[in-house]
Amino acid sequence: MCGIVGYIGHRPAIPVLLDGLKKLEYRGYDSAGVAVLDQGGISTCKAVGRLVNLEEKLGANYSQTCMGIGHTRWATHGRPSDINAHPHMDTEAKFAVVHNGIIENYLELKEWLIEQGHQFISETDTEVLPHLVEHYYQGDLVVTVREVLNHLRGSFAILVMSRQNPDILVAARKDSPMVVGLGENEFFVASDIPAILNYTRKTYIIEDGEMVVLTKDGVKIMDFQGQAKEKQLYEVKWDAIAAEKGGYEHFMLKEIHEQPRALRDTLISRLEDQRVVLQEVDLTAEQLKNFRKIFIVACGTAWHAGLVGKTLIERWVRLPVEVDIASEFRYRSPLVDEHTLVVVVSQSGETADTLAALREAKRNGARVVAVTNVVGSSVSREAHDVIYTWAGPEIAVASTKAYTTQLEGMVLLGLYLAQIRGTLAPEKIKEVIGALRKIPAQAQEVLDEAEHIKDFAQSFVDVEDTFFIGRSLDWNVAMEGALKLKEISYIHAEAYAAGELKHGTLALITDKTPVIALATQMDVYEKTVSNIIEVRAREARVIGITFKGNKDLAKSVDHVIYLPETIAELAPILTVIPLQLLSYYVSVARGCDVDKPRNLAKSVTVE
Repeated sequence: MCGIVGYIGHRPAIPVLLDGLKKLEYRGYDSAGVAVLDQGGISTCKAVGRLVNLEEKLGANYSQTCMGIGHTRWATHGRPSDINAHPHMDTEAKFAVVHNGIIENYLELKEWLIEQGHQFISETDTEVLPHLVEHYYQGDLVVTVREVLNHLRGSFAILVMSRQNPDILVAARKDSPMVVGLGENEFFVASDIPAILNYTRKTYIIEDGEMVVLTKDGVKIMDFQGQAKEKQLYEVKWDAIAAEKGGYEHFMLKEIHEQPRALRDTLISRLEDQRVVLQEVDLTAEQLKNFRKIFIVACGTAWHAGLVGKTLIERWVRLPVEVDIASEFRYRSPLVDEHTLVVVVSQSGETADTLAALREAKRNGARVVAVTNVVGSSVSREAHDVIYTWAGPEIAVASTKAYTTQLEGMVLLGLYLAQIRGTLAPEKIKEVIGALRKIPAQAQEVLDEAEHIKDFAQSFVDVEDTFFIGRSLDWNVAMEGALKLKEISYIHAEAYAAGELKHGTLALITDKTPVIALATQMDVYEKTVSNIIEVRAREARVIGITFKGNKDLAKSVDHVIYLPETIAELAPILTVIPLQLLSYYVSVARGCDVDKPRNLAKSVTVE
């Protein structure tokens, strides 16, 4: 998730671009850059790190040109660096492009362009775009961009400028956000509304499959085939802070609603026909045969994702898996050697305890695979192999979209290892991949039908204790649900394997104790219901979560949240979403600081 901005009008472009990038820095802060037309050519300036580094590099004597494009990067392909920063240009510096999204087929495009004589300098997927524009250009930039779009697979919001056509900017969108701002003899385009609010509140919201041509005289919008589109003017009523959150009250709620996009992006280019393709992981069948054990090491929410990964990998790969809290891993002399595969999970890639565990595992000869959200992070650099989760930046302290994409990473890794070892029938792999393709849309369905959660969250305002119960994978998700509630609402919450209730927990159940019961694992469903009946007998108020079509659960609980039906192994990805929303709405109802809960930090970079 990156931020793009473009300007054409009567002001010097660079201050406008920098102002827009400051408002978009929440979308990415690995590097930043701008490109402007300058004396018949294109001048670029790029800098790794925060936007202030770019400002220092530009200094005060920048070009006074009135057209340009800018970018703030959240690294996906290629580590953060000046070279990998946008904008990217073609071999002869005729065209400059900024891009938000992922070009799924960039490798095949890059190989083909190299055969045609193009020279690449970066590690990014985006660099194929200016080279494609250069290859197909015959004098008309709009026609050329339309031709380029025909060759792309993946998600993108792109901005293109050319020294050959110095009076226009061309933009296009597919699955990545874009907004156009209308000023007085000046026009703006950006990834999000905050970038343009200092200049105009009159906007067009660009939809998938639409192109935009901006000149100093106006804006034309068309589809990818060149047919003109009529757009309704949208006037922004939000203040600047609300706009930065996309109209949501808090970043956490915004990030919960970004999960369908994050889940879709994490799958891009990794599912081909009926196989999982992990280009970042290079394990042979011979290496896998030599592994005798797998460790998953993580902290907090990432540890909960690891618990789900343990069940999936043991079930599919038929190797024993142990899940360790990273802060304990080193201090118990773990039995790790060259026959061990260690999977470390960290959103930031900088978690101190996880990084220390990684180094200890490598010191003992283990192979290390990292699951992380940040390209170029310490974990990603030091691991042997990396599976990136394309969640984009998380601003709220409480993790949401990072967790669900980590779950997806566990699914992909489990299937990948099973393919290589031949431990899972092709029919089962086909079933899981088919269900996995549906998950982003099903996550959206959960969000679309979740309004009722806000209503009964009010009943938690004066609650002091809450219990989450489930069996098998439901228990693992219950642990994450309990963590979310206590993190941001400060209500004491505990998760238990439902079968353990009779071993002590029932003593704490009263008529004032809400119990959230997860019941999506149908092989243990009847046992879960028996445990629910036990807490109901102690007058607890029970909220159940199960799949649509299961009307039976309503007989045993006070309220049911229904989910789209999927296979048992993928249920955790959907089940956690209503738990995130419940925690969020309870926190709001109790007047807590949702995005910055007390005593907590986003990344724990000290032991």
